[in-house]
Formats: sequence, C-alpha cells, structure tokens
Amino acid sequence: MQIPEILDGFITEWLDLHTDAPPTVAFDPQWPSQCYESSSLQAGEQVAWLPQKQTVACDVFTRLGEALETTIHPDIITYYTYLWSDHLSAKAPEGDLVLLQVWNEEDIERLRANLIGHAMNKAKKKRPLTLFFACTEPDDGILSLLNEDGSIWLEYPGQEPVKKIAENLCDFLSQLSPR
Repeated sequence: MQIPEILDGFITEWLDLHTDAPPTVAFDPQWPSQCYESSSLQAGEQVAWLPQKQTVACDVFTRLGEALETTIHPDIITYYTYLWSDHLSAKAPEGDLVLLQVWNEEDIERLRANLIGHAMNKAKKKRPLTLFFACTEPDDGILSLLNEDGSIWLEYPGQEPVKKIAENLCDFLSQLSPR
C-alpha cells in the first residue's frame, strides 16, 4: 500500500470514532481552512472540522530542498501534501503519539520554516538530516524520517536518533490506529 491509501484507511477509522460528535475547534477568521464544516462562522465559535484532501499542488518541499541543498525524501512530501487537517492522535505498538498535520497554506509554510530550523540544527551537530512528522506522548519524543533512506526513527530534541522504529513511513503508518 502507498501512503495515501494508508492515510485514507486511518481517516476512515478516525471518522468512525467521531460519528457521534465530530471534533471541534474555535473558529479563527485569520486561520482559514478547508477543514471547517461550516462557512458562516463567528470568531471563537466552536465549529466541527474534518480532514480534507489537498487538491492544489504545493511547491513547499521543492523550496525546502533548495534551501537545504538536498532532495527531500518523497515519502515525507506525500505525507504532508495529502491532507489538510488538525493534528491526529494515534496509537502505535510502542505507545501513543500525535501525527502532525497542516491546517492551511500558511501552516505548511510554518512547517517548512520549522523543518529548516531542525535541519540547520542537525547540520551544526554534523548529524544526518531527519524530517519530523509526529510527537510521542507523554515523553515528548519526535518521530522522524531519515532523509537519506526513508527509515523512521525516534529522537529527542538536540540528541541523535535513539531507536529505529520502522523501515519506511508506509510500514510505520500501517501499524497505527486512531485514538
């Protein structure tokens, strides 16, 4: 299976958990998203939201690769450019985590800036480039894709990766269930 198919399956299971009460978020007119389930909203009003597929091509990872002078692994590109969504809670065999997602075009630009900062820190410490996509709970670990081979690693801020979790993002995502 490919990343989009795995994410589709995860979202289907996630939606099944929310059939009685969809998740809500306070509406912020300065933070628009295709995820909002209503279009006539007042600032601060709680509104239901659902993940939505991205439909417009995005060049943020091309620009990220140019900024870092490297080619970005295609798995992380697919992961971040498939959905608009708030972060998604999940359960892995090793424990609970939050899958980081992007809410809108401005959010994906913020992600790019954060990934550049992360990459610069890695370069300064002469460590291989990793690209984060999830946070573990409750220990504040980071799950990252090693850019050179696509393997998935657990790491902590400022430290070297400590444990290989999966051979690739597809293998990792296929183990998850929503929570």
